[in-house]
Amino acid sequence: MSSNSGRPADPSGRIGIGLELDGIHMKILEVLRENGRISVAALAERVGISRANAYTRFEALRADGAIKRFTAEIDHVRAGLGITALVFVTVRQQMWKQFRAELARMPEVEYCAITTGQHDAMIQVRMADVAAVHRLVTERMANIPAVKATETVFILDEVLRRPYVLPTDRDAGRTARRPAAPEPAEVPLGKMRFVGAAEGRAALRKEGG
Repeated sequence: MSSNSGRPADPSGRIGIGLELDGIHMKILEVLRENGRISVAALAERVGISRANAYTRFEALRADGAIKRFTAEIDHVRAGLGITALVFVTVRQQMWKQFRAELARMPEVEYCAITTGQHDAMIQVRMADVAAVHRLVTERMANIPAVKATETVFILDEVLRRPYVLPTDRDAGRTARRPAAPEPAEVPLGKMRFVGAAEGRAALRKEGG
Protein backbone atom coordinates (compact mmCIF):
# COMPACT_ATOMS: atom_id res chain seq x y z
CA MET A 1 0.00 0.00 0.00
CA SER A 2 2.24 2.77 -1.29
CA SER A 3 1.50 6.45 -1.14
CA ASN A 4 1.62 8.36 -4.46
CA SER A 5 0.44 11.70 -3.14
CA GLY A 6 3.67 13.45 -4.11
CA ARG A 7 4.20 14.77 -0.60
CA PRO A 8 7.78 14.96 0.70
CA ALA A 9 9.04 11.87 2.49
CA ASP A 10 8.73 11.92 6.26
CA PRO A 11 11.66 10.03 7.88
CA SER A 12 9.58 9.28 10.96
CA GLY A 13 6.61 7.82 9.08
CA ARG A 14 7.95 6.26 5.90
CA ILE A 15 10.08 3.17 5.47
CA GLY A 16 11.10 0.75 2.74
CA ILE A 17 9.54 1.52 -0.63
CA GLY A 18 7.28 4.24 0.73
CA LEU A 19 4.49 2.72 2.83
CA GLU A 20 3.01 5.38 5.08
CA LEU A 21 2.36 3.81 8.47
CA ASP A 22 -0.79 4.98 10.20
CA GLY A 23 -2.54 4.04 13.43
CA ILE A 24 -4.13 0.94 11.90
CA HIS A 25 -0.75 -0.39 10.77
CA MET A 26 0.59 0.15 14.30
CA LYS A 27 -2.35 -1.74 15.81
CA ILE A 28 -1.69 -4.64 13.42
CA LEU A 29 1.95 -4.73 14.52
CA GLU A 30 0.88 -4.63 18.17
CA VAL A 31 -1.39 -7.67 17.69
CA LEU A 32 1.25 -9.59 15.72
CA ARG A 33 3.73 -8.96 18.52
CA GLU A 34 1.49 -10.97 20.83
CA ASN A 35 0.66 -13.71 18.32
CA GLY A 36 2.44 -13.92 14.99
CA ARG A 37 0.29 -16.88 13.90
CA ILE A 38 -3.06 -15.16 14.32
CA SER A 39 -5.52 -15.63 11.46
CA VAL A 40 -6.49 -12.72 9.23
CA ALA A 41 -10.07 -12.93 10.48
CA ALA A 42 -8.99 -12.74 14.13
CA LEU A 43 -6.52 -9.96 13.30
CA ALA A 44 -9.28 -7.94 11.64
CA GLU A 45 -11.52 -8.40 14.69
CA ARG A 46 -8.79 -7.34 17.12
CA VAL A 47 -7.90 -4.24 15.12
CA GLY A 48 -11.52 -3.33 14.29
CA ILE A 49 -11.35 -3.38 10.50
CA SER A 50 -12.72 -5.60 7.74
CA ARG A 51 -11.02 -8.86 6.84
CA ALA A 52 -10.18 -7.57 3.36
CA ASN A 53 -8.64 -4.41 4.82
CA ALA A 54 -6.62 -6.44 7.32
CA TYR A 55 -5.28 -8.73 4.61
CA THR A 56 -4.37 -5.82 2.32
CA ARG A 57 -2.58 -3.95 5.09
CA PHE A 58 -0.79 -7.08 6.31
CA GLU A 59 0.50 -7.87 2.83
CA ALA A 60 1.56 -4.25 2.37
CA LEU A 61 3.59 -4.39 5.59
CA ARG A 62 5.33 -7.52 4.32
CA ALA A 63 5.94 -6.14 0.82
CA ASP A 64 7.32 -2.89 2.17
CA GLY A 65 9.71 -4.61 4.58
CA ALA A 66 8.12 -3.37 7.78
CA ILE A 67 7.58 -7.06 8.60
CA LYS A 68 10.81 -8.82 7.69
CA ARG A 69 10.03 -12.41 8.62
CA PHE A 70 8.22 -14.68 11.04
CA THR A 71 10.12 -16.95 13.39
CA ALA A 72 9.67 -19.03 16.55
CA GLU A 73 10.68 -17.98 20.06
CA ILE A 74 12.19 -20.86 22.02
CA ASP A 75 12.98 -21.56 25.65
CA HIS A 76 16.78 -21.60 25.57
CA VAL A 77 17.08 -23.51 28.84
CA ARG A 78 14.82 -26.27 27.53
CA ALA A 79 16.90 -26.33 24.36
CA GLY A 80 20.05 -26.98 26.41
CA LEU A 81 21.52 -23.47 26.30
CA GLY A 82 21.18 -22.34 29.88
CA ILE A 83 24.13 -19.92 29.98
CA THR A 84 23.97 -16.51 28.32
CA ALA A 85 26.97 -14.19 28.17
CA LEU A 86 27.90 -10.84 26.68
CA VAL A 87 31.38 -10.62 25.20
CA PHE A 88 32.68 -7.09 24.70
CA VAL A 89 35.35 -7.00 22.01
CA THR A 90 38.03 -4.47 21.12
CA VAL A 91 38.78 -4.80 17.40
CA ARG A 92 41.95 -3.84 15.56
CA GLN A 93 40.60 -1.01 13.45
CA GLN A 94 42.24 -2.05 10.19
CA MET A 95 40.79 -5.59 10.45
CA TRP A 96 37.03 -5.08 10.68
CA LYS A 97 36.36 -7.10 7.53
CA GLN A 98 38.15 -10.13 8.96
CA PHE A 99 36.38 -9.75 12.29
CA ARG A 100 32.95 -9.80 10.64
CA ALA A 101 33.86 -12.81 8.49
CA GLU A 102 35.15 -14.85 11.45
CA LEU A 103 32.14 -13.96 13.57
CA ALA A 104 29.75 -15.13 10.86
CA ARG A 105 31.34 -18.58 11.11
CA MET A 106 30.45 -18.90 14.82
CA PRO A 107 26.96 -20.42 15.16
CA GLU A 108 27.00 -19.85 18.92
CA VAL A 109 26.78 -16.08 18.39
CA GLU A 110 23.17 -14.97 18.69
CA TYR A 111 23.67 -11.24 18.31
CA CYS A 112 26.43 -8.76 17.57
CA ALA A 113 26.34 -4.97 17.57
CA ILE A 114 28.98 -2.35 16.89
CA THR A 115 29.07 0.01 19.86
CA THR A 116 30.55 3.25 21.07
CA GLY A 117 32.51 3.53 24.30
CA GLN A 118 35.38 1.50 25.67
CA HIS A 119 34.78 -1.50 23.40
CA ASP A 120 34.00 -1.76 19.69
CA ALA A 121 31.47 -4.59 19.62
CA MET A 122 29.08 -6.45 21.91
CA ILE A 123 28.43 -10.13 21.20
CA GLN A 124 25.74 -12.23 22.86
CA VAL A 125 26.27 -15.99 23.03
CA ARG A 126 24.21 -18.84 24.45
CA MET A 127 26.04 -21.97 25.57
CA ALA A 128 25.45 -25.16 27.52
CA ASP A 129 27.71 -24.21 30.44
CA VAL A 130 30.33 -21.74 31.67
CA ALA A 131 33.19 -23.92 30.44
CA ALA A 132 31.83 -23.73 26.89
CA VAL A 133 31.76 -19.93 27.08
CA HIS A 134 35.33 -19.93 28.39
CA ARG A 135 36.53 -22.10 25.50
CA LEU A 136 34.75 -19.96 22.93
CA VAL A 137 36.31 -16.75 24.22
CA THR A 138 39.83 -17.94 25.07
CA GLU A 139 40.40 -20.51 22.33
CA ARG A 140 38.47 -19.17 19.39
CA MET A 141 37.78 -15.44 19.73
CA ALA A 142 41.17 -14.69 21.27
CA ASN A 143 42.86 -16.40 18.31
CA ILE A 144 41.18 -14.16 15.75
CA PRO A 145 43.91 -11.71 14.64
CA ALA A 146 41.34 -8.92 14.40
CA VAL A 147 40.46 -9.24 18.10
CA LYS A 148 42.65 -7.09 20.33
CA ALA A 149 40.93 -7.73 23.69
CA THR A 150 37.74 -9.20 25.17
CA GLU A 151 35.70 -8.80 28.34
CA THR A 152 33.03 -11.36 29.25
CA VAL A 153 29.95 -10.69 31.39
CA PHE A 154 27.55 -13.49 32.35
CA ILE A 155 23.82 -12.73 32.41
CA LEU A 156 22.23 -13.90 35.66
CA ASP A 157 18.59 -13.25 34.75
CA GLU A 158 16.82 -11.87 31.68
CA VAL A 159 14.29 -9.57 33.32
CA LEU A 160 12.60 -8.24 30.20
CA ARG A 161 12.69 -9.28 26.54
CA ARG A 162 10.23 -7.92 23.97
CA PRO A 163 10.05 -9.11 20.35
CA TYR A 164 10.11 -5.47 19.26
CA VAL A 165 9.00 -2.02 20.38
CA LEU A 166 6.80 0.48 18.54
CA PRO A 167 6.46 4.29 18.65
CA THR A 168 2.92 3.84 19.98
CA ASP A 169 4.19 2.02 23.09
CA ARG A 170 5.35 5.32 24.55
CA ASP A 171 1.96 6.92 23.97
CA ALA A 172 0.21 3.98 25.63
CA GLY A 173 2.44 4.37 28.68
CA ARG A 174 1.55 8.03 28.99
CA THR A 175 -2.18 7.37 28.98
CA ALA A 176 -1.88 4.87 31.83
CA ARG A 177 -1.71 7.51 34.55
CA ARG A 178 -1.42 6.67 38.21
CA PRO A 179 -4.53 7.08 40.34
CA ALA A 180 -4.54 10.12 42.60
CA ALA A 181 -3.11 9.53 46.07
CA PRO A 182 -5.81 9.33 48.79
CA GLU A 183 -6.13 12.14 51.29
CA PRO A 184 -4.34 11.43 54.59
CA ALA A 185 -6.76 10.10 57.20
CA GLU A 186 -6.91 11.11 60.84
CA VAL A 187 -4.11 9.51 62.83
CA PRO A 188 -5.33 7.42 65.80
CA LEU A 189 -3.90 8.06 69.26
CA GLY A 190 -0.70 6.17 69.94
CA LYS A 191 0.36 6.30 66.23
CA MET A 192 2.62 8.79 64.52
CA ARG A 193 2.51 10.48 61.16
CA PHE A 194 5.35 12.06 59.17
CA VAL A 195 4.64 15.66 58.20
CA GLY A 196 6.29 17.20 55.14
CA ALA A 197 8.48 20.25 55.67
CA ALA A 198 6.21 22.61 53.74
CA GLU A 199 3.15 21.38 55.60
CA GLY A 200 4.89 21.81 58.95
CA ARG A 201 6.04 25.36 58.17
CA ALA A 202 2.52 26.35 57.09
CA ALA A 203 1.11 25.01 60.36
CA LEU A 204 3.71 26.93 62.41
CA ARG A 205 2.97 30.20 60.59
CA LYS A 206 -0.75 29.71 61.22
CA GLU A 207 -0.20 29.08 64.91
CA GLY A 208 2.20 32.04 65.22
CA GLY A 209 -0.26 34.40 63.49
